[in-house]
Amino acid sequence: MRKFYKIFNCIGLYRPSLFAYRHFVPLLNYFSFLADYVHFKRKEKMHNKRFSLSYCNTYPCLSDKKKMSGFDRHYIYHLAWASYIIRQINPAVHVDISSSLHFCTQLSAFIPVEFYDFHKADIELPNLQVGHANLTELVFADHSIHSLSCMHVVEHIGLGRYGDELDYDGDLKAFAELERVLAGGGNLLIVVPVGAPTIMFNAHRIYSVEQILSIFKRLELVEFSLIPEAPAEGALVKNPPKDLLDKQTYACGCFWFKKNDL
Repeated sequence: MRKFYKIFNCIGLYRPSLFAYRHFVPLLNYFSFLADYVHFKRKEKMHNKRFSLSYCNTYPCLSDKKKMSGFDRHYIYHLAWASYIIRQINPAVHVDISSSLHFCTQLSAFIPVEFYDFHKADIELPNLQVGHANLTELVFADHSIHSLSCMHVVEHIGLGRYGDELDYDGDLKAFAELERVLAGGGNLLIVVPVGAPTIMFNAHRIYSVEQILSIFKRLELVEFSLIPEAPAEGALVKNPPKDLLDKQTYACGCFWFKKNDL
């Protein structure tokens, strides 16, 4: 019986407010959309018909009526964080492994960028080189990359979400590869979810800050910034206090490491 309770709890049946939000709110939004369509259709009769308007061509957007513009705190803030640092480093070339395409394409307007992903992106821009890479077996030579980033990526490796092979320690292999290819004096930007160590199969892992520092103990930590879950706790909190870290379940940890000259 306890097992069934856990299953029902996961899908929201024992949390009425969550169940209603997931299933009834979209329906109410659709009724609101239909009312707007009928009202707008009536207005059409009062104007010159400059466009074709019919129900067959509707494209319902049901969740955009908000008082404030929502955004993903992890992705907005960690990409800004990385941009600040790379601008400060000002490398001749920056190499990114599987981070956001928005980040790599925009960064390439200012700095030559090499972007590698498990699924190669078909993008053509003058200052951007695109290729394929398996993060657990990078083809780059040892100590060859001077400016390197891998952000909100490694937590997925080995969970099969993106068609990669199931591997419990896939993330550790990926971390080791990033450290291997980083040149002496080079900079590495790592971003992962932080909180209590957990695997949210098959989506992602969550790490403790101590785990990441232990994995990269041979590198120098230049900066650690936290993107807390709650907006009231700040946006990018540099060197956050322990009590703030302890409150996090799924926050975003931004680590800037440097490899000492070999």
